Amino acid sequence: MVSALKGILISCDIPMAQYIINLNESMPFAQKFIVYILDDTHIFVQPHVADMIQKRLEEFRDQNTYEKPL
Repeated sequence: MVSALKGILISCDIPMAQYIINLNESMPFAQKFIVYILDDTHIFVQPHVADMIQKRLEEFRDQNTYEKPL
């Protein structure tokens, strides 16, 4: 019998994938969202966490952005 799951495929570079994996590992067991890690740059996640992941990635990017002093 075939089993199908709804989800979102995230395609990103290796550092962002590692950040998402670490974010998943920091969650309690009941809130883990990664369904399957396909390879170094593709991750299949549950669909209800798309906004949360996007928000966390934006916060991470904003914290690590260099601005040249005036």
